[in-house]
Amino acid sequence: MKFRILRFKKLKSTNDTAIRIIRNSNLKYGMIIAETQSKGRGQYGRKWISLKGNLFVSFFFSLDGINLTIAQITKLNCLFVKKLISKYYKKKIVYKKPNDLLIKGKKICGILQERVNKFNNKFLVVGIGLNLIKNPLISNYPTINLNDLINKKISKKKIIMELKIIFEKNLIKFVNI
Repeated sequence: MKFRILRFKKLKSTNDTAIRIIRNSNLKYGMIIAETQSKGRGQYGRKWISLKGNLFVSFFFSLDGINLTIAQITKLNCLFVKKLISKYYKKKIVYKKPNDLLIKGKKICGILQERVNKFNNKFLVVGIGLNLIKNPLISNYPTINLNDLINKKISKKKIIMELKIIFEKNLIKFVNI
């Protein structure tokens, strides 16, 4: 399973773009990356604050041959992102249901999943917002970013490639071909 990378300077939402590509192409596996997004979405219709320099990516893939529930896939996706962050931050990273990752009680990452049907095929879109270099100031919801945690600048390009590899190597384990 190889994800085709599709890069954009600015989008309204990486998830919306992934859904549009699913509906208008024959691509079964893709990775949408945006430098900025103006209308990023979070869980329950909340807005995802997309500060420039952070990571905004959506994976999409066919669910054909994947015999897991959406709840199981949600947890796996969180574990994949946790695996990426743990390459840089060696202390405790907490998975908070349904789709957040926290460090020191502060949100560093949110994941938004959406199912899409195209004819008889089912797809999953996995949007990931990772606070790499900045964290939004949200009242009553503390946030943090990876650069501040490790006091070191991280290459976004490197993070993107590492995340792609983690998804490709691990997701294939759950596909029955």
